[in-house]
Amino acid sequence: MQPSVKPPSSASNALQQLALEMVDYARQKGASDSAIEVSEALGKTVNVRQGKVETIEYNRDKGLSVSVYLGQKRGNASTSDFSTRSMRDTVDAALNIARFTAEDNCAGLPDAHALSTGTCNLDLYHPWQISVEQAIQLAQECEQAAFSADKRIVNTEGASVSTHEANFIHANSLGFVGGFPTSRHSVSCSVIAGKGANMQRDYWYSVARNASEILKVEEIGRIAAERTVRRLKARKLATMQCPVLFEAPVATSLLGHFVHAVSGGSLYRKSSFLEGKLGQKVFSEAVKIEDNPTILRGLGSSAFDDEGVCTQHRTIVEAGVLGGYFLGSYSARKLGMQTTGNAGGPHNLILQSGVLDFAGLVRTMHRGLIVTELLGHGVNPVTGDYSRGAAGFWVENGEIQYPVEEITIAGNLREMFMNIIEVGYDVQVQGSRQSGSVLIDGMTIAGG
Repeated sequence: MQPSVKPPSSASNALQQLALEMVDYARQKGASDSAIEVSEALGKTVNVRQGKVETIEYNRDKGLSVSVYLGQKRGNASTSDFSTRSMRDTVDAALNIARFTAEDNCAGLPDAHALSTGTCNLDLYHPWQISVEQAIQLAQECEQAAFSADKRIVNTEGASVSTHEANFIHANSLGFVGGFPTSRHSVSCSVIAGKGANMQRDYWYSVARNASEILKVEEIGRIAAERTVRRLKARKLATMQCPVLFEAPVATSLLGHFVHAVSGGSLYRKSSFLEGKLGQKVFSEAVKIEDNPTILRGLGSSAFDDEGVCTQHRTIVEAGVLGGYFLGSYSARKLGMQTTGNAGGPHNLILQSGVLDFAGLVRTMHRGLIVTELLGHGVNPVTGDYSRGAAGFWVENGEIQYPVEEITIAGNLREMFMNIIEVGYDVQVQGSRQSGSVLIDGMTIAGG
């Protein structure tokens, strides 16, 4: 039987009561401050392969996380048991940890004035009332669309339909109480083309808060097939230097490296290649990056961060100049700065688009490499050195000539960021980091 779902308001009230009870209990037991987060989540995933059901998975999770302070000593503990005894034992455990922890003059709750005080409906909760039978049918239709799109599709790794709902409450001893329900649903398909030594695999997926905004399953299957077939008869390349065009789905990885470099933990540990670069030019003038936490139905939207601090729409990079970091309260204190409302990371991080579509970027590049897949994790966050396996397409005279594989692209993120020529407007919203395709001049390509 499918798990039942409480109405969001009822669930929030119940979670809020638990959180406030534990804040009060921590105070009774001697905590100078405390922060409690209580959450519940449920969902299901249906996986189909070759038209047959492989797995049907239900998940139902809940948890309580406790942070307590004895002055500037901090302890943390968690539990998935919501019985009064277990929750109190968890608070006691956190207090015991704090007693044996060294004092840290940067530890503590956020400053009270930074906490969110209002309410903001960002339209993040849209439960998908889909039965298992309906989910199976959608997955089968998605997979069949891939087979129908091209006769060279000979096998499949399957199609999946997933639904997820969650609710949480965060409360602390400064009086902050906040939380909201969210939803996230997705459909994906992965297929195989060719035969023998000439086989290729690729996939496509769509994700949204509201299931009505997911691509039609037939479209997802078709795109997965097209992306797979175009990789057949891939070649290797000779070692050279040339421009590289990161296709939109992989271009977001560049944002990930940037986020790591300008996040508080990396900065106060002095383990970032962008340490000390605030107010300086770190990208080409073509680059503008914003963090927007208030996009309706945004996959990273929130009115407050993981500490309850009010979020804000910020321009992080303007005309290539670094204008801000991503800081929570602790890292901000370590750096002698103020929190930016980014405990837990950025929200909807957006690399602003330029004027060219993907085809326009290919023509602009004229000759070079399109990267559609990255392999491995050869990135040094301290030095910025970058080396990753890749696959994609070779371009001559502004047109795609043939697929390529078993190559390595290398450079340094400092130079790569400064050498961004253009950002396309072919954005694929598949997560909280959004970017069009990114054209970078002068990377090293190592072939077989």
